[in-house]
Amino acid sequence: MEKQEKQINLNINDGETFFANEISINFNPSNFFMDFKNVSPRIDPRNQNGATFFMKHNVVLLDLYTFKQTVSLIKETLERYEKEFGKIEKPKLLDKLEKKQKKEPADKAVSIPAYLG
Repeated sequence: MEKQEKQINLNINDGETFFANEISINFNPSNFFMDFKNVSPRIDPRNQNGATFFMKHNVVLLDLYTFKQTVSLIKETLERYEKEFGKIEKPKLLDKLEKKQKKEPADKAVSIPAYLG
């Protein structure tokens, strides 16, 4: 009897490309939650009360071991990147902005919530 080969068909959902400018990581006893966020200002002429921000976020849930593997992979990749292109430094403009925000009185500073459910 001749052995037949079986084919496996695989459909892949590539998802959307997502730029994250903020991340938060939380956990419970069995999982880690990585919340990748994109916060961007919007101009809304109807809003006269303050700034308008748009937030989009994607959450990735990982079991404990996969999270640990992910951290290791990120560390290895960062080391290879910095070996090839040089050390990644904090942008000087970000330092300047943080110093400016520390000097501003609290009543004039615009507060952006770190997380909006």
